[in-house]
Amino acid sequence: QVQLVESGGGLVQAGDSLRLSCVGSGRTFSNYAMGWFRQAPGKERAFVATISWNGDSTYYADSVKGRFTISRDNAKNTVYLQMNSLKPEDTAVYYCAADRRLVAGTLASRYDYWGQGTQVTVSS
Repeated sequence: QVQLVESGGGLVQAGDSLRLSCVGSGRTFSNYAMGWFRQAPGKERAFVATISWNGDSTYYADSVKGRFTISRDNAKNTVYLQMNSLKPEDTAVYYCAADRRLVAGTLASRYDYWGQGTQVTVSS
């Protein structure tokens, strides 16, 4: 079992930046690939970014490529999502997730553990 807790969300203006954090506890954090997903009101949960167990491999949704950066610090059991040049369409609840595989994908159904989410609201 892995417990995940996100933080760092908030209300910002378009063009601002935010950094989300997700701290894991329980089983060895470095054994898991990690991902970030988001869910806007009335929409399905959508893939944002993923990072391999050692941080060597990352992958992004086209909608955030070049603006968002996923990273991890296994010594701190933490994965980050640096979000720059935020747009109103980035408004959503952001979730981090852990996948038992060392390299994960974009499908939410493949992830094994989820955090409770943190709200990000971007005003125009």
